[in-house]
Amino acid sequence: MQLSKAEIIRHLEDEEHQQELFQKADAIRHQYVGDEVHLRGLIEFSNICRNQCLYCGIRCGNTKLLRYRMLEDELIETARKAAVLGFKTVVMQSGEDTYYTQVRLCRVIEAIKKFNVAVTLSIGERDYADYKAFKEAGADRYLMRIETTDKKLYHKLNPKMSWQHRYECLLALKELHYELGSGIMVGLPEQSIESIADDLLFLKKLPVDMAGIGPFIPHPDTPLAHQQGGKLDLSLRTMALMRLLLPDINIPATTAMESLHPQGRIMALKAGANVVMPNVTEGEYRRLYELYPGKICINDTPQQCRNCLSVKIKMLGRTIGTGYGGHHKIAKFPE
Repeated sequence: MQLSKAEIIRHLEDEEHQQELFQKADAIRHQYVGDEVHLRGLIEFSNICRNQCLYCGIRCGNTKLLRYRMLEDELIETARKAAVLGFKTVVMQSGEDTYYTQVRLCRVIEAIKKFNVAVTLSIGERDYADYKAFKEAGADRYLMRIETTDKKLYHKLNPKMSWQHRYECLLALKELHYELGSGIMVGLPEQSIESIADDLLFLKKLPVDMAGIGPFIPHPDTPLAHQQGGKLDLSLRTMALMRLLLPDINIPATTAMESLHPQGRIMALKAGANVVMPNVTEGEYRRLYELYPGKICINDTPQQCRNCLSVKIKMLGRTIGTGYGGHHKIAKFPE
C-alpha cells in the first residue's frame, strides 16, 4: 500500500481511531500471509558486547551485569532441543562478542543446519567476508535493527558507531541474498513522530523481509535510566502501519510489548503481526540477557513458553506454522 509521509504521521498521531487501523492491518495480514503464526526459537548465547549503546542493558559499560557466553557445544545442544520441541527456525542472538569468530560461528551454523531448521543470525555488525561465510555455512536470515533513521539521534545513542556503516551492513546482507530483518525502537528520547514515519518509509524502500517494531524501555543500569519509556499504543500503531506498507513480510509480536502489557503480544498479533519468538535459552542465561528490564518468562522452561504461546494463538483462532515461515514475496500489491 502506498502511504505518504503525511498520511503515516496522521495515523501515528491518531489515538482515537487506532482500533480501526489495527483491524485494517489484521485484515491485510490475513489476506497476504494467512492465519499461521510462525514460532522462532530464540537462543541468547552471549551477553558480552563491545558496544556502548546508551539504551541497552548489555552495553559494555554496564559493570553490574554478570556476563556469560555459551560454548559451541552448549549452543548446538540448545538448538537441537529447540528442534525437538518443533521449532523450524532457530534465532542465534548475542551482543557483539568477538570471541565468536567467523570460523567458530560457521562450525555452529553447519552443525545446527543438520537439525533441519532455518538459521537466523542476530549478532550485529560484521564485515562482508563474515556475512558471506555464514551464508555459505547455511545461515538463512539475518536480523539487524537500524533503530532509527535520524542519524543525529543514532550517533547520540550509539557512541563510536556509524549509522552509515550499519546501513552498508544491511545492503551487504541483501546482496548476499539473506532474508533481511531490520526494525526500529519506538519512543526513544528526542525521537519525533516525523522520524518514525521516515523509519517506516526507509524499511519499505530497502525493502526488508521482516520488520521488528518494539518500544523503548529504559534500563536502570544505563545512562537513559530516568528517561520516559515508549508507549505500547504508539508501537502498535507503528507496527500496524508497517503491515500496510509491506503487506507480505514477516512481523513479530515483540517480547518487549508484553513487558509493557500482559497481553502485549496478543495485541500485536491482532494488529498485523504473524511471528512470535519464544525464548529457548535455558537456566540463568534467560535472566542475564537483559536488554531491558521487566523481561517476561525468565523462570519458564522452553517447553512452558511454547505451550503457553500455543494456547494463546489457538484462542485467537490462528494456527501454529509448520514450515520454515520464510518471506514469500508477492510480485505486486494491488493498490
